[in-house]
Amino acid sequence: MRLPLPQFDKSDRHPSHIAEVIETASTEFLAQCLEPDDLTFPSMPPFGSWVCAVDEESGNQVYAVVYHATTMPVDSVHRAVAMGMSLQDLREEQPQIFAMLKTEFRSAIVGFKQSSTVANGNGRMYQYLPPRPPQIHQAVYQCEPEVIVEFTQELEFLRTLLSINGAPVESLTAAAIREVYQLRKADREWLIKAGRTLSILLKDDYDRLRFILSQIHP
Repeated sequence: MRLPLPQFDKSDRHPSHIAEVIETASTEFLAQCLEPDDLTFPSMPPFGSWVCAVDEESGNQVYAVVYHATTMPVDSVHRAVAMGMSLQDLREEQPQIFAMLKTEFRSAIVGFKQSSTVANGNGRMYQYLPPRPPQIHQAVYQCEPEVIVEFTQELEFLRTLLSINGAPVESLTAAAIREVYQLRKADREWLIKAGRTLSILLKDDYDRLRFILSQIHP
């Protein structure tokens, strides 16, 4: 039997609200995507995309980059098997399959924005780990483009991405830079600055630097 996440009327949900935190740690969080109203799979956020969640106790807005996503059965008993059918055929003949799968993603925390409502809060953005991560069952949103542009004025987040354990950090760093570059409307000056920052961070590892730069296409 399926045990779905608590769902609300989609009309009441912010369009950028895509998931809910189901596991949390100081450096990252795991989120489960909210299920769509129709017979489709939940929208999986792209590798290297930016998400955010609020720590309701402190009011801090926590920013993170998606580094792993997966779709799997909702329990350990059932296992997905090849059906040899198109998605449209599955919707018509095996609609229950969509109720047996869940989509989750892991995001590495790269910084936060301090709440302006707390004592001494000034609404500043910081590119280091917040005092605490978002808590269980907090909403996860896709970051608005203007927020990403503001956050990436500084580039210390690249150091965090390069130090993530258990992730293809070179490809992740390149993917995050590509997305920011597009959101900044091909700001070549920013891209050059990012390249210079990487060259400093990886000054003793030219092979890694070259591999990252080879995946960035201005």
